[in-house]
Amino acid sequence: MEHVEETVEVAVPVRTAYNQWTQFESFPQFMSGVESVTQLTDTTNHWVTKVGGVQREFDTEIVHQEPDDRIAWRSTDGKSHAGIVRFTPVDANHTKVRVHFEWAPETVTEKAGAALSIDEMQVKADMRKFKDFIESRGAETGGWRGEVKDSGPTGQL
Repeated sequence: MEHVEETVEVAVPVRTAYNQWTQFESFPQFMSGVESVTQLTDTTNHWVTKVGGVQREFDTEIVHQEPDDRIAWRSTDGKSHAGIVRFTPVDANHTKVRVHFEWAPETVTEKAGAALSIDEMQVKADMRKFKDFIESRGAETGGWRGEVKDSGPTGQL
């Protein structure tokens, strides 16, 4: 299992950063390789990604969500993909956003990308894009503040 962890500080209040992250369908605007995310229910999403020329589709479920604190998810369709994002207020107008992804590379290209730390560089770049995205807007595009309580192994970090 591969994993990447990255942290970025954004110049917006924790509520703004959290609310934006709950807008999963906006992810293609700041995540390279994510072609689309379709929110199916409050807790399930369908993803289409294309990385290294390989297109993948998978579904995820939110397994733990606490407003202004964390969102944790895992894949539901046999693909090994899980993660958590944590939001920590630095002060009234700054938030630390820490993301942790875990996945099992399947193809030779995916395994090479993991071995060469390309995945780590991509997550770092995407977090900088999130920072630019939310700071340039100054406000979230929406937000869902519901709670999900199922703190399996992905629910902690």
